[in-house]
Amino acid sequence: MDEQDRPDILTHNRIAWDKWAQDGDRWTLPVSPAEIAAARAGEWAVYLTEEKPVPRDWFPADLRGVDVLCLASGGGQQGPILAAAGANVTVFDNSPEQLSRDTLVARREGLDIRTVQGDMRDLSAFADGSFDLIFHPVSNIFAPEVRPVWRECYRVLRPGGALLMGTVNPIEYAFDRALADAEGIFQLKYPLPYSDATDISEEERVKLYGPHAPYEFSHTLEDQIGGQLDAGFLLTGFYEARKEDDRLGRYFPNYIATRASKPGRV
Repeated sequence: MDEQDRPDILTHNRIAWDKWAQDGDRWTLPVSPAEIAAARAGEWAVYLTEEKPVPRDWFPADLRGVDVLCLASGGGQQGPILAAAGANVTVFDNSPEQLSRDTLVARREGLDIRTVQGDMRDLSAFADGSFDLIFHPVSNIFAPEVRPVWRECYRVLRPGGALLMGTVNPIEYAFDRALADAEGIFQLKYPLPYSDATDISEEERVKLYGPHAPYEFSHTLEDQIGGQLDAGFLLTGFYEARKEDDRLGRYFPNYIATRASKPGRV
């Protein structure tokens, strides 16, 4: 796709996630009353990636009164769990339909959750030092640039605060995915960093993912991890995760997750 033909990514992806939410995609299904009750009793888990829960020691020992930003994390899943565990939760997302899921759970369960719509690269809705913790599950693959996300996260965190991030292992984007899905053959096809907006035609993208799929961007590890360090963060945790029953996941982890701290007093 030529540069002049590039779509308005933010608008397209907002509409795409709204559609996925309306269709009941896995990551748009609100948590159950039983999960909220368990979180209120101290039994809870949330996910930065598929399948593997985030280590509990990545969070404060007590979430009561902790100001949490669930960044690009709508869908009525992580935000309500953290709110039920005692945190003061703000959910920020590009998709109104995703945010409506958080509002639904908040009303159903009597939780106080603030929702804000916007672009994860622009957190100007929040003052400097507004949060103690940012929870950012696999979502920056839907943004054309990731370094602005880290700079904004650093700004809105208080000293001693932490950024928890999950993302797709960028090597996934190097393969011919149509060939892998159809025949289980893994052939390198795309140079990294990969972009749905420029590395494949619109016809090919629609054939692979359908007309309502959001645009994705691989980003480099230098931008994903080095970008956090350049923004001022200190890396304090790291793990990898795999998808269950995934062909590529048999050979390498599909995801990475990081915990990064903003220097200063807790």
